[in-house]
Amino acid sequence: MPQNIHIVEWVGDNQSNPWWKYLWLKNEFKKVLDSIQPDLVHAGPIQKVAFIAALANFHPLISMSWGTDLLMDADRNSWWWWVTRYTLQHSDWLVGDCQAVQKKATVFSFPKKQTSIFPWGIDLKRFQPDPAGLSRRQFGWGNNFVILCTRNWEARYGVDLVVRAFCHVAGQMPDARLVLVSCGSQENMLRKMVLEAGLQNQVVFAGRIDYEGLPTYYQSADLYISASHSDGSSVSLMEALGCGCPVLVSDIVSNLEWVTPGEQGWFFKDGDWKNLSDNLLTVYKQRQNFTNFKVKSRQTALEKADWNKNFSVLLSTYDVVNRKATI
Repeated sequence: MPQNIHIVEWVGDNQSNPWWKYLWLKNEFKKVLDSIQPDLVHAGPIQKVAFIAALANFHPLISMSWGTDLLMDADRNSWWWWVTRYTLQHSDWLVGDCQAVQKKATVFSFPKKQTSIFPWGIDLKRFQPDPAGLSRRQFGWGNNFVILCTRNWEARYGVDLVVRAFCHVAGQMPDARLVLVSCGSQENMLRKMVLEAGLQNQVVFAGRIDYEGLPTYYQSADLYISASHSDGSSVSLMEALGCGCPVLVSDIVSNLEWVTPGEQGWFFKDGDWKNLSDNLLTVYKQRQNFTNFKVKSRQTALEKADWNKNFSVLLSTYDVVNRKATI
């Protein structure tokens, strides 16, 4: 933890709480508020965390969307819709990480003027290109076409589509390697797909890699791929761009804010593994002409994904909300 950050343990920590416990959690959270007497509360995601602060009727409350909570979870059913609406109605400000979140919030009549866009960001000194190719040689991928996916192995992130598409066209890309960094409940299914396709030598299950080791994977990749069905401003996408890696991503709304076809990379139709495989093969055939894509990817990260710059948006939001609360 950074200096001057203090963790306050309470009964709501590290639990998957059912909805019927929320009135009790509200009362417990009030005890925390009475003890600390905060100037403001910043809570998110919307339904499972900020909702508790909204129930406690604390002000000023800054609710923070994590992307999927508004873009997908809010539409699960009428109950999730009501919880989302209630939380936003009792929030003084909304922080989102992309324009798509801001637009969705207006569906719940949340004022656009009370929204800040804070697209997180990355350490651009850590996630930077490796022109000497040291990381690549470390893995022994010198002459391979390396495709990297760092999304969790869960249905929401579409890694199964990535594997299916790769298996479909791997025979036409003999020097290609698909590297899967992460873990999740779909692991057995993904391994079975690779085994049945006989591609154990072309697919690497790297598992979960700690933060210190992540840059070397992005630096070693020729192409970053994400088939996620829902995202805000994806940090893993920013990390890839920061390392100057061209990208092939699903055409969900939030990705459109970061990628322009022919500049940082390419799109494919969300949920369509055949379209993904077609695009993957097309990109592979262009692999000798990636220089401009690499330059533009890094440039985009420098302009939009600098944590030190973006964090100032959040600090400014705190100042604005505090001033309004004292008027």
